[in-house]
Amino acid sequence: MSSTTAPTQPRDPYILDAADVQEPPRGWRASLKYFGPGFLTSAAVVGSGELITATALGAQAGFVLLWIVLISTLVKVAIQVEIARWSISTGRASMEGYNDVPPKILGRSWISYIGILMFLQIIIGQGGVIGGAALALSMLAPVGGDPFSLASIGVWLGILIAIAIAVQITNKYSLIEGLATVMVAIVTLLVVFMVFGVQFTPFAWTAADLGEGLLFQIPLGTMGIALAMFGMTGVGAGAGEITAYSYWCVEKGYARFTGPNDGSDAWVKRARGWMSVMKKDAMLSWAIYTISTVAFYVLGAAILNPQGLVPSGTDMFDVLARIFTDTLGEWTRWIFLIGVALTLFKTAMANIPGFARQVANTLAIFGAFDWRDVNRRNLWLKALVVILPITWGIFYLFIQSPFLMIVLAGIGNAIFLMAIVVATWYLRTTQIDKRVADGKWFSAWLAISSLAVFAVGVLSLIDLF
Repeated sequence: MSSTTAPTQPRDPYILDAADVQEPPRGWRASLKYFGPGFLTSAAVVGSGELITATALGAQAGFVLLWIVLISTLVKVAIQVEIARWSISTGRASMEGYNDVPPKILGRSWISYIGILMFLQIIIGQGGVIGGAALALSMLAPVGGDPFSLASIGVWLGILIAIAIAVQITNKYSLIEGLATVMVAIVTLLVVFMVFGVQFTPFAWTAADLGEGLLFQIPLGTMGIALAMFGMTGVGAGAGEITAYSYWCVEKGYARFTGPNDGSDAWVKRARGWMSVMKKDAMLSWAIYTISTVAFYVLGAAILNPQGLVPSGTDMFDVLARIFTDTLGEWTRWIFLIGVALTLFKTAMANIPGFARQVANTLAIFGAFDWRDVNRRNLWLKALVVILPITWGIFYLFIQSPFLMIVLAGIGNAIFLMAIVVATWYLRTTQIDKRVADGKWFSAWLAISSLAVFAVGVLSLIDLF
């Protein structure tokens, strides 16, 4: 006599079940082991935004735009937190929330159509990141003798793409996340050390230089890169990272531990507790990577700007290397190139699963598959972690300018952020339980953030056209 057993359906982290309810920890120490979404998102940020865009802005503008660094990393955290609050309340991810925002066209929100257009931004921006890593490795160990040849860069690009796919397919991303976090810490400590080490060189900066950077000025000719940096830097740097943070908060368990909203005071207490953990996670990451961004900017302003050196095109890393070689000696160039390659590749690796979720969820909204079908969703995610890095690499080989690609992606980020601001306020007023909302100070912060994002989005369009 034989029997058959039906295949087990994979558990869906996006479905809230009262059986999964868990009381939240209290205080920073108890919350530490539940941190992760902010660090994962930030691991996708520190790289292109800080290393390339912030440093280039400092090189081009000097200290005068330091204030944009601080604002760009701070204002978007409020939007990131509010979208995550909605996800914890509902167990749903950001793209689904964006699709609820009226008016709708053929049954989908206007924001969902922008989300489709943002696929190009994802390809361009991440193509610049992974291509930049390949360029750094080609400069370090050229294939065929010419480090800037298409063949040499292409070989290294193929190697990096193969590694990325192998890691994602074998489901060992947790290892990469741990290594990426350690590497970001090393890069941050190194760049902070360099900022203070500059004081013992001819490129020493002064308190007056820092003061000049806090006067809220934008010199002529720096608008484009300033807008790009606003779109690419900071915790939850741009639209893609804010969107991804929502998925990570749900998959980390914040929503599942909160449980479905049964209207009780116990749910409210639980929800506010897990939202408190989420806010600690976001703010700690903000503090760490704001320091990193400011440090990169100061290095560009102190070392590259006085020499008239601005990184761009294929000579970008040669120019950036001057930060180290002009202060510590030529022997540091190879260390710098290894650091660049690892940092940028880490950024691309961290972005693959986040963007895969954003793309898959958007395609599901347009009817490609049922997002609630766990098996189908996982199949799409596995396919996308292969397709995305290959597509990024192909686009880089056509454009071959990581700086230009990252700047263009940054402007796209700033524009999509405007749509996300609209979605944030819609979801805040129509779908978030008022009992779990924060008070007047947070509302003021969110309002200021929203106005800043809209102002930058409008200016980016003016600058573009």
